[in-house]
Amino acid sequence: MSILDQALVEFDRALRTLAAPPREHRPNPGREHPEASLSPSQREHIARLMRVNHTGEVCAQALYQGQSLTARMAANRLALRTAAQEEEDHLAWCQTRIQELGGRTSLLNPLWYTASLALGVLAGVAGEHWNLAFLEETERQVEGHLAAHLAQIPEADQRTRAVVEQMKTDEMGHAELARRLGAAQFPAPVKAAMKWSSRLMTRTVYWV
Repeated sequence: MSILDQALVEFDRALRTLAAPPREHRPNPGREHPEASLSPSQREHIARLMRVNHTGEVCAQALYQGQSLTARMAANRLALRTAAQEEEDHLAWCQTRIQELGGRTSLLNPLWYTASLALGVLAGVAGEHWNLAFLEETERQVEGHLAAHLAQIPEADQRTRAVVEQMKTDEMGHAELARRLGAAQFPAPVKAAMKWSSRLMTRTVYWV
């Protein structure tokens, strides 16, 4: 594939992530549960939490795209593409749940996508072990972030909880995959910086 063709493919992937309805490769785990009786304030809060999760999945698509573009080993590129497909399921599930709750996705998604794509490219350029380290640490932090959301979602809302729980399971699997493939360990200051940037994103997207 020529550089131009590759550029067009990647541009198309970005447009589909930001503007097209996401594709669902696996059944939505929340679909089998009935809609819970929630107060207006509960529905609004849960919709905002799912908006944060949706933006997180937009960022994941960009990160994986950037990382796979610069990954040197074919096995790692394949692993990143496979994980990205599971993250696309998350994107679809989150968007569906937001719509069901009467919410909307974040207006800042293009900004976060662009920043995440750049980070993914940089992680890949740094080398395979650091590329995988970035993947593992990102997924570990997302896992904790989803656990915090589960603590805020009422037990009665099994429709939302089923989605978030499956997302959490998948993120744990992605982190473990990165570890098995040879991820390095980031020093504490790098992990702290990643956590700070994640916190900035989640707090901003909750409102915007």
